Amino acid sequence: MQQSLFDISGKIAIVTGGGGVLGSSISENLLKNGAKVIILDIRQEALDARLEKLQTLGEVTGLTCNVLDMESLRNVRQQIKEQYGRIDILVNAAGGNTPGGTLTEEQTIFDLKMEDFHKVTDLNLTGTIYPSIVFGEVMAEQGEGSIVNISSMATYSAITRVPGYSVAKTGVNIFTQWLAMEMATKFNEKIRVNAIAPGFFIGDQNRAVLINPDGSLTERSKKVIARTPMKRFGDISELNGIVQFLCSNAASFITGTIIPVDGGFSSFSGV
Repeated sequence: MQQSLFDISGKIAIVTGGGGVLGSSISENLLKNGAKVIILDIRQEALDARLEKLQTLGEVTGLTCNVLDMESLRNVRQQIKEQYGRIDILVNAAGGNTPGGTLTEEQTIFDLKMEDFHKVTDLNLTGTIYPSIVFGEVMAEQGEGSIVNISSMATYSAITRVPGYSVAKTGVNIFTQWLAMEMATKFNEKIRVNAIAPGFFIGDQNRAVLINPDGSLTERSKKVIARTPMKRFGDISELNGIVQFLCSNAASFITGTIIPVDGGFSSFSGV
């Protein structure tokens, strides 16, 4: 029987932010499709909660790790190399916005606390760069691998109230393109680096901004839906297919791309 183009069985996959909703969803799909998954998170309690479910689906390991600490990442890399000998996939799912990094409707940029701005930019940008360097080095040594970063709709045009997050994710875009070029030209064309740009999904971090206490849409949500041709929010599981595609041989000639998964939001002018 011919192996599926999208087959990822047996691949060794690392998912940062694996204790979160996005990282957990991606990890679950990778496991269901035969990958061996290592989820990383700074919060042991989050890892424990996710592992309870994920362990029923396949071979999964949870390791505490700080994506903003190179030494922490190198320690984890050593553990993974000792256990598996290689790293085939890295999904940089650690990230998100913070309450202090989101301006209220009454605030302006001059009310933004720079410490909150730096927290958001560090988590999303540095928290993508550091793991890519540490785990990407293994891919460079072995001559193949796939890195998938998480971008955002906030990089396509200005979205109100999220300056730090927008700046950080825009940085993720150019870092994705730069690292793709670096890996293919200096190491091996089989090392690919891509990003996905999720549209609007309702999660723990943005629920209060998008959904009123009574369950109705906020004014911000109504604007989002008006600009989304599919007229709905996405479900977090709808990101799994593109991640698996980018990690499989089906995407063997794809690198340096930022692919929107947004119900058409980025393509619609609003008219």
